[in-house]
Amino acid sequence: MLLTVFLSIVFCAAISLMLLSAVAFIQNEKFFSSAPKEAQALLKPRTKELFYGARRVGWTLMLFSFLMIAGVGVISIWDGFRSNFTFRQFFLRFVTIFTVYKLYDMICFDWFLLCRFRFFQFYFPEVESVYTGRKYGYNIKSQLLKLFVIFPAASALTAWICSLF
Repeated sequence: MLLTVFLSIVFCAAISLMLLSAVAFIQNEKFFSSAPKEAQALLKPRTKELFYGARRVGWTLMLFSFLMIAGVGVISIWDGFRSNFTFRQFFLRFVTIFTVYKLYDMICFDWFLLCRFRFFQFYFPEVESVYTGRKYGYNIKSQLLKLFVIFPAASALTAWICSLF
């Protein structure tokens, strides 16, 4: 269980690093496909880097975050095989990691960074009007669907595949 908690924290850190690299350094509007359509319509292409080499730093951080996410997957599965996990144990590990991530996403990213701290609006001030007055992010239905349906189903499928071996 301690490893599962650690892997959840690493997964959340990797997603945070990915967000930071996309928003602050790379600044390509293609990364914001999950933003509301009205915000996407207001985004202006950033041709000038924030500083010399910012995109290179961003892509390096993005690659590192992908490696961290892959590492979480590999370690969680490898440790499960090593410890002779059952379907239930694999499922609990995967659903715990995904649930911690989704709660972190909903609380830290959507509520705090987007609505309170205005992290995204700092780098893209043209979308300020879309987020003004919101008490929470913009996609609560999608977030809850992932939390209660998609992630448990993906966890069950992955646990079933792992338990076959």
